[in-house]
Amino acid sequence: MKDYGTLSQAINKLKLEEGYTIDFNLVDEHLENRKDKEKYTAKEFEVDKVLRFEGMSNPGDNSILYAITTSNNKKGLLTDVYGAEASQVSKEILDKLKIK
Repeated sequence: MKDYGTLSQAINKLKLEEGYTIDFNLVDEHLENRKDKEKYTAKEFEVDKVLRFEGMSNPGDNSILYAITTSNNKKGLLTDVYGAEASQVSKEILDKLKIK
């Protein structure tokens, strides 16, 4: 597996080297691409990669980075705290983001 380094390094590598240029947000029943005013249900995207990062000085600084491709072939990133359960989203979205 490729070493992506820190969270910020991984974001830069995925954006510059692998084309994940959109910043997604979790909103209730969907992922949102605010820039293009698009929303995606769980059936309209796939999680390509899941990367975990642990804070070196604070165990509470754990984060997870998802590399996502939508059904209309837009590639982007979603960051969250460990386990999407911390976010207020639908069960369908939570199931899609679970680490397999």
